[in-house]
Amino acid sequence: MTRHAHSIALRLALLAALGAPLPTVAQEPPRFRYDAIDAPLQAGAVLLPTAPKSSTDREQWMRQNGSIGVRNISHPTLTPVLPAGPSTGAAVIVAPGGGFLGLAIDAEGWQVARWLANHGIAAFVLKYRVLPTPRDNAVWEAEFNRMIAGEKVSFANPKDTPPEALADGLAALAHVRANAAAYGVDPKRIGFMGFSAGGFLTRSIVAQGGAQMPAFAAPIYPDMAPMAVPADAPPMFVTIAADDFLLRGLDGFPLIDAYRNAGRPVEFHLLANGGHGFGLGRPGTAAEGWIEQFYRWLGSIGMLKASG
Repeated sequence: MTRHAHSIALRLALLAALGAPLPTVAQEPPRFRYDAIDAPLQAGAVLLPTAPKSSTDREQWMRQNGSIGVRNISHPTLTPVLPAGPSTGAAVIVAPGGGFLGLAIDAEGWQVARWLANHGIAAFVLKYRVLPTPRDNAVWEAEFNRMIAGEKVSFANPKDTPPEALADGLAALAHVRANAAAYGVDPKRIGFMGFSAGGFLTRSIVAQGGAQMPAFAAPIYPDMAPMAVPADAPPMFVTIAADDFLLRGLDGFPLIDAYRNAGRPVEFHLLANGGHGFGLGRPGTAAEGWIEQFYRWLGSIGMLKASG
């Protein structure tokens, strides 16, 4: 994927993640609107050490199509969502998407974490730093709509995973490992899952994880372009819908080919439909229930042994 195509993909990913319908070629871009809300309770949220020491917390929360999102994040946090019943001992850090300009933290974070916890997997929702956008809500809304229409505005999607987001992801892995006993998880069974831009981040975590490499990785509707796969890359689970715009202009599935050519284990699900930004699954489409396949895959690679 070229840098231009990457930028377009992230722009459309933000639109989808924040709940707006994606335009077809023949349609006018949709108008985007959101309602500002107070920050919701984030029980047990841990401030990651990558937070700038003297910076002011500038994050802004919003509700779009009934789903909660957040932008202008300057203080990254990790919120644990732990099993109330029996635990498998596995853990997953969940990174929502939003084009690195915001996070769809409800649909691609909290909802996913609750599903995992209800199935005995400790989940940790990562609120990672994103690029700054206008503080004034009216200016943000107007400029976002202009950006979707293809105009140049005061902010833009990055050409790659921002270093701040990558640092936050690696810090999240380090935190869960260092506190594995307190969270009741096996430090050797901590994985990383990300949606859309969070999937881009997941790829970067694998490519540059080093000592903090996760035990498994699950980029969900991510950038499907090829990547440099490290020799110690973990097992990877990928799912994307055939009608996802991220597949436009690609010849085959380069990400999957790169993993296979490197001799690393990968499971790939190409769903018949579901579009982009389906979160836990869009009812009535092939995307519905995909996370159950993910759960079975975790079992097949030995990640769901009961802790004891």
